[in-house]
Amino acid sequence: MTSEKVSVTLLGIPFDESSSFLRGAAQAPPKIREALYSPSTNLSTESGYDLGAETRLRDLGDLSLPTGTAAFVAIEQGVSELLESGDRMVALGGDHAVTYPIIRAIAKQCDRFTVLHLDAHPDLYDEFDGNRLSHACPFARIMEEGLVHRLVQMGIRTTTPHQKDQVERFGVEVVTAAQWTDSVVTELDGPVYLSLDLDVLDPSFVPGVSHHEPGGVSVRDVLGVIQSINGPLIGADIVEYNPVRDVNDVTAMVAAKCLKEVVGRMLSSTDK
Repeated sequence: MTSEKVSVTLLGIPFDESSSFLRGAAQAPPKIREALYSPSTNLSTESGYDLGAETRLRDLGDLSLPTGTAAFVAIEQGVSELLESGDRMVALGGDHAVTYPIIRAIAKQCDRFTVLHLDAHPDLYDEFDGNRLSHACPFARIMEEGLVHRLVQMGIRTTTPHQKDQVERFGVEVVTAAQWTDSVVTELDGPVYLSLDLDVLDPSFVPGVSHHEPGGVSVRDVLGVIQSINGPLIGADIVEYNPVRDVNDVTAMVAAKCLKEVVGRMLSSTDK
C-alpha cells in the first residue's frame, strides 16, 4: 500500500453471531449510512473536507454472508477482493469478531502495520463461553498469527486477570481510559489500521451498544485521536453499534460522525 491517491470504499459487514450478550449489531450498517446522509447534518469533516463532493468515496453495500464459521471465510475473501482494487476500506460492523478476518485480509497486502484499537474491552480472551471466534477474542487470534507489527489499545477499562496475562503474552500496548491522551497516537509510525468499538465511549454518548461500560471517553476524545493519526491510515472498522438499544438514533449519529472523520483522514493522507 502506497501514499498515492486512492479511493476509500465503505463495506457493510452485517454479522453478530459471535456476540456474547446481545444480538443486533448486524443491523448496524444501513443505520450508519442513514445517519451519514441525514438531512440534519452534512458531509463535511471538521477540517472542511467535503465528502459530498468527493469522487474517491464509494459504497459497496453490505456483504452477503453465510452463517457460522463460513462467514469468517467470506469476510476475509470479500475484503481481499476489495483491497485488490487498490482502494482503502472502512468496514461497518457488525460485532468485533469481524476484525479478525479483516486483519487477515489486510495482512496479505501490508506486512508491517500497527492496529490502533479503541475499546472498553481488550478482546483478548483465548476463548469465551467455549467460542474462540467470539467478539471477545479477535485480538487473541490476530496476535497468535502474528498478523500485525504492533497492537495499541486505548480506552480499556475492563481487563480481567486472564486478559492481563494475554496482554503480557502478546506484548500489547495498553492505554486505559484514565490514561487517555492523543500523544500516544501522534507517536505511532508507519501504516495504521483503526478498529473503533463504539463502547470505548461512555454510554452517555452511545446508548446503542450492547455492553454499557461506564467511565468511558467522550466523542471529542475519539475524534481527537482520529485526527491525530500521522501515518498512513490504511483501513478501519467501526463496530458494535447495536440499533436495537439506540435512543433517537443518537449512537447512529455518533458512528456517522466518526466515519466522516475517518474517511476524511484517509483521503487527506493520500493527498500528501
